[in-house]
Amino acid sequence: MTFTELSTPIFEKSIANYHIKDNVDTPIENPYPLRSIEYYLYLKNWIDTVQWHFEDIIRDPNINPEEALLLKRRIDKSNQDRTDLVELIDSYFLDKYKDVVVKADATINTESPAWAIDRLSILALKIYHMRQEVERTDTSGEHLKQCQTKLNILLEQQKDLSSAIDQLIFDIESGNKYMKVYKQMKMYNDPSLNPVLYGKK
Repeated sequence: MTFTELSTPIFEKSIANYHIKDNVDTPIENPYPLRSIEYYLYLKNWIDTVQWHFEDIIRDPNINPEEALLLKRRIDKSNQDRTDLVELIDSYFLDKYKDVVVKADATINTESPAWAIDRLSILALKIYHMRQEVERTDTSGEHLKQCQTKLNILLEQQKDLSSAIDQLIFDIESGNKYMKVYKQMKMYNDPSLNPVLYGKK
């Protein structure tokens, strides 16, 4: 089983479980063993799924400004949790392949495995929600046709991205590529780096 053959069904399970109640305040019930890679993949997608719906809610033109500000704070926290989890998943790969002998002509990839998997998680969400649009019965045939075309493209993108991720992991396993992980070093959440925050002291 390739890594994306493992991760994609986990993402789909997370999305389906979230939509049982379809509420951003639903507590997560992670079905996988604590600290397993499956556990982290499920958690990763759950964070993405909740944030997807945060982003829907905050775009309501009639949202109360005070509620919008509180929601923006939750989105900021979610973004930080997402980044931390991606870096944790990359640590899994770094540890797993730490003893691989890197070839002299090995190259580095444009992004780490976990950041590519982050895109795969978001893509699973796009596919789920585009499929919902295709299945609507309260809209025009033209809308359904356009959404079916988009869904087909998303499914093709999922196939291509999965293939690229699995190839990257194979290349790391075989020493043809090597990993370097740069911490994201987000500045806007850090009171010592955001001028608006440290300027208020």
